[in-house]
Amino acid sequence: MTTRITRDELARRIAADIPEGSYVNLGIGAPTLVADFLPDDLEIILHTENGLLGMGPKPDQANLDPDLINAGKEPVTELPGAAFFHHADSFGMMRGGHLDVCVLGAFQVSQTGDLANWSTGRPGAIPAVGGAMDLAIGAKDVYVMTDLLTKQGDSKLVEACTYPLTGVGCVTRVYTDHAVFDVTPDGFRVREAFGDNTVEELERLTGLHLGGSLA
Repeated sequence: MTTRITRDELARRIAADIPEGSYVNLGIGAPTLVADFLPDDLEIILHTENGLLGMGPKPDQANLDPDLINAGKEPVTELPGAAFFHHADSFGMMRGGHLDVCVLGAFQVSQTGDLANWSTGRPGAIPAVGGAMDLAIGAKDVYVMTDLLTKQGDSKLVEACTYPLTGVGCVTRVYTDHAVFDVTPDGFRVREAFGDNTVEELERLTGLHLGGSLA
């Protein structure tokens, strides 16, 4: 029985939903994989908060430039027409509503679209919010890329977040290894399920009432 897809497959699925002409920020970690699956025949302009607009996919070893990195300190490439600018200008783009889509990871997403992705609130945890708050409220659409369940088997989709919030009511859609969920005024709605997942099984895993029909 197949109930999950791989990170690469999920990144490909997200890339397919990004419209041509979009200005997009990919958050640190798994969301950066989306860059490798954007269609070559579409103009989608990637932004990284450390000051690059027009970022390309990851380089091969022969073309790796250690001075050209994204916000997660991973090597990247630049596309023709790319622009470099000050960190403050980059945050001005994020906060000013100039990004169409951002893709972020998450610890929790509530059924009202609240996002918790920077801290679990554990004592002694080092604060590391970065630009996530700016992206969460500045981008027109916020896509979350995450596993549906934690390593302990708890759902990351919750009725209300128990971790410190990154943004309130900001998430548009959640892409998980089990299914894709839209955030609606009535809560989560199953947009697409992977493998043998059903709405009923997803409700069992999350403990939530989920709208949607896979018939």
